[in-house]
Amino acid sequence: MTFSIHGLAVARGIAIGRAVLVASSRLDVAHYFIEPTQVTAEISRVRDGRDAVVREIHRLQASIAQMGPKEAPNELTALLDVHLLLLQDEELALGVKRWIKDRLYNAEWALTSQLEVVARQFDEMEDDYLRERKADLEQITEKVLRAMRGVSSPVIQPPNRNTRKSSQQDLLLDDTVDVPLILVAHDLSPADMLQFKQSVFAGFITDVGGKTSHTAIVARSLDIPAVVGARWSSQLMRQDDWVIIDGDAGVVVVDPSPIILAEYGFKQRQVELERGRLARLLHTPAVTMDGQKIELLANIEMPDDAVSAIKSGAVGVGLFRSEFLFMGRHGKLPNEEEQYKAYRRAVEGMQGLPVTIRTVDVGADKPLDESQRNDAHLNPALGLRAIRWSLADPAMFLTQLRAILRAAAHGQVHLLIPMLAHAREIRQTMALIDHARVQLDNRGVAYGAVKVGAMIEIPAAALTLKVFLKYFDFLSIGTNDLIQYTLAIDRADESVAHLYDPMHPAVLRLVANTIAEGRAQGKPVSVCGEMAGDVSLTKLLLGMGLRSFSMHPAQILAVKQEVLRSDTVKLTPWAETVMADDEPGKRMSKAT
Repeated sequence: MTFSIHGLAVARGIAIGRAVLVASSRLDVAHYFIEPTQVTAEISRVRDGRDAVVREIHRLQASIAQMGPKEAPNELTALLDVHLLLLQDEELALGVKRWIKDRLYNAEWALTSQLEVVARQFDEMEDDYLRERKADLEQITEKVLRAMRGVSSPVIQPPNRNTRKSSQQDLLLDDTVDVPLILVAHDLSPADMLQFKQSVFAGFITDVGGKTSHTAIVARSLDIPAVVGARWSSQLMRQDDWVIIDGDAGVVVVDPSPIILAEYGFKQRQVELERGRLARLLHTPAVTMDGQKIELLANIEMPDDAVSAIKSGAVGVGLFRSEFLFMGRHGKLPNEEEQYKAYRRAVEGMQGLPVTIRTVDVGADKPLDESQRNDAHLNPALGLRAIRWSLADPAMFLTQLRAILRAAAHGQVHLLIPMLAHAREIRQTMALIDHARVQLDNRGVAYGAVKVGAMIEIPAAALTLKVFLKYFDFLSIGTNDLIQYTLAIDRADESVAHLYDPMHPAVLRLVANTIAEGRAQGKPVSVCGEMAGDVSLTKLLLGMGLRSFSMHPAQILAVKQEVLRSDTVKLTPWAETVMADDEPGKRMSKAT
């Protein structure tokens, strides 16, 4: 039966494929793809885990045999018998093997996927007693997972592979083409999202999240359609359901009819044609109609993203989110050498173009590790995060600063400090940068000169710009957090997503004032938040005087097209009227 789920559109485009549920059960496991050569080993891991649980049950049965009826009631004996039967169930074992062989799922993922399939069969049983055995199935699955824990495997990108076809798919795809897969989850951490880069997934759907949550940001960086805040989607869908993601409308269509499939197939082709037209602008300089040169930079998460930045026509990296090097490492932070090599790879990958590296910005919706997420704090977005976290651990911060300074010996590097608000934080930061240089001098290690800039993402910073401009070479406006803190909106919370408004007059005035103050003092100002890549806001930002935009590589050509169509002489007075309005959004349609 066809039905639709509405969420928030966060990455544009159309995706059609089969649903892959990775977080629809309460079991928390790793999800990654394996190489074909690892299939036998993964099947063995499941078998070894199962055998360990069987041995445990046998030991319990032997102990029970020596107890009296009061110590070990008959119900316990019966329960263990049921667990043994479930562990030895052919369908469960064969199903797990299929997920590993056909989809190249890792062992834990295959086990939980098959659990969902079998659990649905229990749900459909009429007998109450049999239906309740679903809980036993979940219990023994958890036991097997616990038995398997401690065996770590790397996240490996999947090779091309053929998966099961269906008659509906044949309406859209040739039989020789692999079936696209749609990732469906309750939520995904930024580190989880990075694990799926260059994977087979054609799109993402999550139950929770906002337009500027980091899950959404990374989804956009992958340049694939995504919908977040689609509540209950992971519970309403089933493994292998056919799914359509309409990333423009924020709609998910489940089990679409042939007519709907054909309609979206046509839309998908139209999107590809538009991308082809934009690709013609790749080598065209970003210059407005009145001759203003505009700097279009790329935001990246990992060193190898420099390749996509170059391919997109970026003239540099305006934001390298270094925190992604720190995530998902179970508390073991990268040392100086590892960081230096990563930063150097990004710098060399940009082929002489500038790279702006932001110091580690963890906390709030970007914990170092999901297992380390601290829910004790009422509002982690207002807690120990970004520069506050770095200043609280000077040894860690100095390690990163030394690595960045060393990488600057190989090309143009700008150092960007996040979430500053106080003059004393600025002075502490500058002192530590100087100290890192002294440490490198003492070791006789080469390093390069860097320009140092500040993120303007807290209203307090935007209102005290003269203090910042005394110390820093440039400013970068982080609009995602600036909007969040100005409007008191948790940007990762879909329940208040409708209040997250980049067009709020207070937000626009803070952005415009920052641009104007920087220009007045001859200091470059860029916008590196999501507003920079939003084509509906390009002309407004140009009218405010912005000349440097930093965004996901996938957004650069669309923004360039808007730049080429713009005349800043006409846009400047229009932008002033927009900002003076009580409801600026209503004036946006009157863009010159």
